[in-house]
Amino acid sequence: VQLQAYGGGLVQPGGFLRLSCAASGSIFSIDNMAWHRQAPGKQRELVAAITSGGMTNYADSVKGRFTISRDNAQNTVYLQINSLKPEDTAVYYCNADLWVRGLAARQNYWGQGTLVTVSS
Repeated sequence: VQLQAYGGGLVQPGGFLRLSCAASGSIFSIDNMAWHRQAPGKQRELVAAITSGGMTNYADSVKGRFTISRDNAQNTVYLQINSLKPEDTAVYYCNADLWVRGLAARQNYWGQGTLVTVSS
């Protein structure tokens, strides 16, 4: 099982990006999916999360600007990022709680991270 994140890049303040993260491998089902970020010199923080049923929650700092969504058929989670600010600069990681075929316990996986840089 692996999570592959992509979509990061260099964006000017006020711009937008759409991050994607696809889970692949011997997956039976996926429960919660989330995006976290880690800015230089700071701890990793939760940005947004979404349940298998579509319930979402967001960090206060991104409410109204970020939108998390998922495509259960494609085992993919998205993060639409609007009105980007320099303080959004960070490596963004996807995370998933999922059931692997043949394993009895739910597993937690991280993607490799994708860098978002907001600068003029």
